[in-house]
Amino acid sequence: MSWVSAVTRVKTALDAAHSNQATLNVFISIDDEGALNRAHTIDSRISSGDDVRPLAGVPVALKDLIDQKDRVTTAGSQFYRKKAETNAACVERLERAGAVIIGRTGLHEWAFGFSSENPHWGAVRNPWDPTTSPGGSSGGSAVAVAAGITPIAIGTDTGGSVRVPAALCGIYGLKVTHGRIPLNGVFPLVSSIDTVGPLANSMENIDLAYREMSADPTPAPEERSLRLGIPQPWYETSPTDDDIAGEFTTAVETLRAIGHEVHTIDMPDVEPSIQLWNAIAAEVRDVHAGFRRQNEIYGEDVARRLADSDLVTEAEGEEARAWQEQMRARFSDALTTVDFLITPTVPVRRKVIGKELIGDRHYRGVLSYFSALVNHTLNPALALPLPGTGRAHRGRPPASLQLIGARNSEPALIAFGRALETEGIVGFEPAPISSPKPQGG
Repeated sequence: MSWVSAVTRVKTALDAAHSNQATLNVFISIDDEGALNRAHTIDSRISSGDDVRPLAGVPVALKDLIDQKDRVTTAGSQFYRKKAETNAACVERLERAGAVIIGRTGLHEWAFGFSSENPHWGAVRNPWDPTTSPGGSSGGSAVAVAAGITPIAIGTDTGGSVRVPAALCGIYGLKVTHGRIPLNGVFPLVSSIDTVGPLANSMENIDLAYREMSADPTPAPEERSLRLGIPQPWYETSPTDDDIAGEFTTAVETLRAIGHEVHTIDMPDVEPSIQLWNAIAAEVRDVHAGFRRQNEIYGEDVARRLADSDLVTEAEGEEARAWQEQMRARFSDALTTVDFLITPTVPVRRKVIGKELIGDRHYRGVLSYFSALVNHTLNPALALPLPGTGRAHRGRPPASLQLIGARNSEPALIAFGRALETEGIVGFEPAPISSPKPQGG
């Protein structure tokens, strides 16, 4: 395959970033000069005979929660402005692999929510239907991929903030084992469960970004028939829409048809509860204590949640941390009997911008129903789009499948995702509002 220059790829991505900005509000800042300078440097090195790095010249979008040398981190806030003196560890590794960061993406304020409807920077909009949310908190990163601006974007995931927007935008997203990718240089939400992870338009790009950011040398396992478990009552009692449940059932039947074992698995007490919040409230409160003492300005949504954190007692926090340990044991036990757990990634296809409710429930609890528990157990999980399941629902993205693995099983999760992609069971399709496919991804 002929080499497409880094400059050509980066120019294409920058053009797409600017042309989509008014409609989708993907970026907080776009770095034309820095990205093109880096692309020229990469082309010069390659023409001089330097080794072609794994991500040489590949445009990448970066969540504006992650430090990038000489660029300003805003965390999607009204007041925080940090000009980074060094790269976050994940950025350093991406750039060492040749990636070119073209801009910093919009997010839910402080990464503290699931809509990316930001009161300071405006709502990020879903390219499947701009009246709907892309999910959050890594909404801009998901839209950068779904709209064809970049083949890879980087987000963070503390309760589903990579997987939820990946699902609502019809792309791939990987939540890694806690600690698998360094968090140095990432503004914390809840450092005990925060993770950094890639979003992408292919499993190959998920694999490339994961390997570079994690430095994980574990080889992919050989392909084989797998045992997959549908956790009950977690799935059975979920607020899953009928159309998502139907697509999930079809996917399960397809997996069985190609030789995998799929059955329900009993996981007592494994359901979202108030403990999800009580377990993290003290950490959230501590992160923002200094800003709040200075009477800094927060948006209404985040201000309300910070006020709620003040109401969680030390005893309630201790009880919730005991609950975390129980959940970790439940997942560990389950994953000794099956290779992966399988659920929908999100129970619904869409969340309308400006609406707090989905049906009769707050959107936050609905969108995070299948994702937030996984952060508390520290396990990795992969969101996979089911192609062809969205276009029949005008303006709605495809359904999404979530695979949950044992800790540090990312190579096996990725290998299975790649196998399903090869089979055509999962796959990326560009959103209706999209730029030409980004070159080099």
